[in-house]
Amino acid sequence: MKNLKISGLLVVLFLFVGTMTGFGQEGVKFSRLDLSPADITLLRLEKDAPVAVKVIYGRPQIKGRTVFGGLVPYDKIWRTGANEATEITFYKDAKFGGKKIPAGTYVLHTIPGEKEWTIILNKNLNVWGAYAYDQAADLVRFKVKPSTAEASLEAFSIAFDKSKNMAMVLGWDKTRVVIPLKF
Repeated sequence: MKNLKISGLLVVLFLFVGTMTGFGQEGVKFSRLDLSPADITLLRLEKDAPVAVKVIYGRPQIKGRTVFGGLVPYDKIWRTGANEATEITFYKDAKFGGKKIPAGTYVLHTIPGEKEWTIILNKNLNVWGAYAYDQAADLVRFKVKPSTAEASLEAFSIAFDKSKNMAMVLGWDKTRVVIPLKF
């Protein structure tokens, strides 16, 4: 009986150690690289300063398609990227597009238009795309005018312009959308 208990204990120990070292994991399927990989962009107000703003977003590619007015329809809510809705975290109170924004995390939605874009910060987090968008949860909405650049960006991109007129810039294909930002 004692040998049976010891044998049983050894089997349990073997299985425990085996799972901790990857034993039995040969069948795990790893997903392929996402076609619209996630990215993070950060804004530090000074070189070694803490992060002031963090944006997590998906980066869809053009792949020969018409972007705005095609893949991304005009005058319809857009997740502002791909896959999960774009999340923006302000680590301190700010003015975004001239609107006061308390520190916190929000979802960034947009409504692209040919001559004007609506920028939206929404309080509903952890949503996929814009399918669960609820206007009642909007923190702010404002409009900006897009511009056209000479150079085309293959991947949707978000960057910060830290010049005198600080801004967050959305860019894809030849479209650029500049959103003023102040602290």
